[in-house]
Amino acid sequence: MDTLDPHLPRQVGTRALEWLDHLHGRLALDPAVPAHETDGPTLRALAELVLAAATVRREAVGGPESARTAGRLLDFGWRQLREGDLLYELQRHTPAATRPMEIYAPLAALGYRHHALDRLLAHLAATRAARTPEQTPGHRLAAAAAARRIGLPGHHDLDALTRGTWLGGVPEPWMLDGDNAHGVTRTVFHLTDWGADPAGLPAHLQRYLHQWLPAWVLAFTETRDWELVGELLAVGACLEQPLFHRAAWAALARAQQADGMLPGHTTRPAARPERAMCDHRPTVVAVVAATLALSRAVGHPRATEADS
Repeated sequence: MDTLDPHLPRQVGTRALEWLDHLHGRLALDPAVPAHETDGPTLRALAELVLAAATVRREAVGGPESARTAGRLLDFGWRQLREGDLLYELQRHTPAATRPMEIYAPLAALGYRHHALDRLLAHLAATRAARTPEQTPGHRLAAAAAARRIGLPGHHDLDALTRGTWLGGVPEPWMLDGDNAHGVTRTVFHLTDWGADPAGLPAHLQRYLHQWLPAWVLAFTETRDWELVGELLAVGACLEQPLFHRAAWAALARAQQADGMLPGHTTRPAARPERAMCDHRPTVVAVVAATLALSRAVGHPRATEADS
């Protein structure tokens, strides 16, 4: 099969990363606010920014300028997290929470370490409570993936957790809706470490996605849900035999604004950048999807193209 022309993901990803870089200062956290009172939406947006930049840094396929931009965003994120102190205080404040660890994981994997937080997370991972959390299987998969990236010992039954997810049940494909689709993408991302380990996704789920992912990409492209389209494109790039959807990439490129932002349900053009930056997920997803697709397109010449 033909490979994906790398021009489209490179264009979309570069422009999206430039938009994030241009407006990232709007995610600055107030250093005078106690950690446990930190604005939740801004912290989530900052965590997503860090994840996108970490993916660009890890895959190293965007060229030197993208690498410099990713490094700048990672350094910014680390400073806003008070070089880990904020996450450490959040974890101390709510020991059972997994969100601080999940935010920390992509940074720790790239060498941004906070030794006190490392010791605290290792201690918490050894507790009985860590083995019996009242969490959904998807949430527990996220925590297991974060622990793995940080280097903590694992005690999760990944097969059992996977079976408990929507994707793990291999349900009738026409039962997929927006909420379940986001769940599908998270299951794939957590099991494959955001595409770093495609073999982490069980073979029967790889076959299921090869059969039905093209139809799902087509459906959400038609509804112009660009965040979900981007996530599903990223899923295709996470498979052992990656699926590329040229028509969807072309549609995503057409939807991208001149400044690089991908529109969402509540995002606004540059006239309201503060609102756009607080709900910038479609643009973040575009960076991640483009980076993974470009990496697989360049590194796996026998990948499949799935066009409708």
